[in-house]
Amino acid sequence: MKQLLLLTSLAVCFSCSDDNNLIVQEYVPTDDASFVGKAVGNFSKEEWFPGGELGTSDDVSPSSYEAPTPATDNQGLTQNFKNGETFFERNFNISTAPFSGLGPAWVRQSCIACHPGYGHGKRQTIYRANDYGNGYLLVVYHPTAGTDALGNSYAANSYVTEVTGMPQTKAAEPFLPPIDESGIHISWPEAAEGALPFTFPDGETYSLIYPVVTIDPEAFHTSPVPTNYECRIESTIGIYGSGLLDAITEDDLREQYRAAAPYCELNPTMWDKTANDFAASAWYTLADGTKAVKRFTYALTRASLQDGAGANAIWNITNVTRSDRHKLYTTDAWARAMSETPSVIDAILADPTSPYRGDGTREGAAQAVKTLLSPTTDQTNNLFHNFAEEMKDRDYYDFMVWHRGLAVPRARNLQSEEVQRGKKLFEEMGCATCHRPSWTTGEDNYWAPENIKAQGALPKYPRQVIYPYTDMLQHRLFMLNDIRTGWCRTTPLWGRGLSLQNTGADDRLHDCRARNVIEAIMWHGYSRESDAFSTTQKFYNLPKADRDAVVAFINAI
Repeated sequence: MKQLLLLTSLAVCFSCSDDNNLIVQEYVPTDDASFVGKAVGNFSKEEWFPGGELGTSDDVSPSSYEAPTPATDNQGLTQNFKNGETFFERNFNISTAPFSGLGPAWVRQSCIACHPGYGHGKRQTIYRANDYGNGYLLVVYHPTAGTDALGNSYAANSYVTEVTGMPQTKAAEPFLPPIDESGIHISWPEAAEGALPFTFPDGETYSLIYPVVTIDPEAFHTSPVPTNYECRIESTIGIYGSGLLDAITEDDLREQYRAAAPYCELNPTMWDKTANDFAASAWYTLADGTKAVKRFTYALTRASLQDGAGANAIWNITNVTRSDRHKLYTTDAWARAMSETPSVIDAILADPTSPYRGDGTREGAAQAVKTLLSPTTDQTNNLFHNFAEEMKDRDYYDFMVWHRGLAVPRARNLQSEEVQRGKKLFEEMGCATCHRPSWTTGEDNYWAPENIKAQGALPKYPRQVIYPYTDMLQHRLFMLNDIRTGWCRTTPLWGRGLSLQNTGADDRLHDCRARNVIEAIMWHGYSRESDAFSTTQKFYNLPKADRDAVVAFINAI
């Protein structure tokens, strides 16, 4: 386990791009370790350890997001954790095991490219998948209902089907990427004043920016090309502590929904107000048919962590198959387009070793491409990938030990009177209604697929009092160019104050539009329709010293 650093300063190098440019950042601890684990002011001694006894690391250094939980070490899984970490950090490629199997189209070449320093992605002004820190996933969707070029009807806010749900912008030769990055454009206009002025009553000013993202129609290498589409961007969030959120029981989630339902509108796709229970669409069907309530991602699209964002991403981000995922993450529209692209067929026929040659005729090669690139084709015998599964079950198990075993950094500076005042204000203004401070985990009898269970146990977090500062529900803030559907799960605040030193950036909110904590708060009150408008209005009217105290508190937890 990483150790708590008590040095006066430490020079740390972060590798920030593929061209090995380095940023050297000085690390200077600011909290007094003699207070850690003691009740101070309005903080209990337990609040120093937001992940509980089994889920908190003492590490608050610039590598603190990378630390394993005590549970991981206690269960003898330290080496598995280290092995799994390599699959998060290394670039995947086409043919060099054990990091082989990339493609034939992909979103990113590595996980860490999306999660710099294991944290939140950085705000980008240009879309390049291989840029370190670009945590953006493109969200290409239909803003209104309609019919596509093949005559299929679609609903408003539904993803376009011509590209994958996590759209790919990279491909192995001779294929063209489903979306050409040169046709993706990101601009950051300044917002006009909303419901609250951009000048606080004491004269301090702030500004707000938001992303406008467009994709040229000719950037799509699909057949057909999407129509009636818009694009948004969603950034990755910190992945530490995910195992602890997985250990919250469904009964406790249900009670949180029931407690919130009388006071705010909940997403009807998640909560049936009449039945006072989860809606049918709130349940996710896991790999073995088990039903579980969705709790992960901004859009609440995943349930168990072991069938959640990370378990899914190690497959679909890289398109690396495994024993439970023999099919490629592609679309028939892309497979069809590649089969119809003359340069692709020419290159295949010029390569006598290509598995896409078919019978050696243009028609045969086109049919082979269309079949082998299809998401419905079992890849077990696809010679392009050389073996049945590209990620071995043991490696996948180690990856999930790492994913479930990432600790939450301990809290900092809780002995500070300013931080204590910030906590009091945070609660008085109503911030803690959505950013619920604490939960208690259940027995953590986690679900896992058979290829994980056959390898061994994963880190467990039974009966832990944790402080993630999220209600695990979705709310609406009505921001300009808002998230698709407008509903966004409350992001946990634990550990976010360490983002700048861990990732080199402090961007916040789902698309990194907030450049600091103040902007993140003020976006909550940009519209009077926002679920958090009245709370933001109270913050707006605080004197500067109190606003600074709230920020200090958020950065301390």
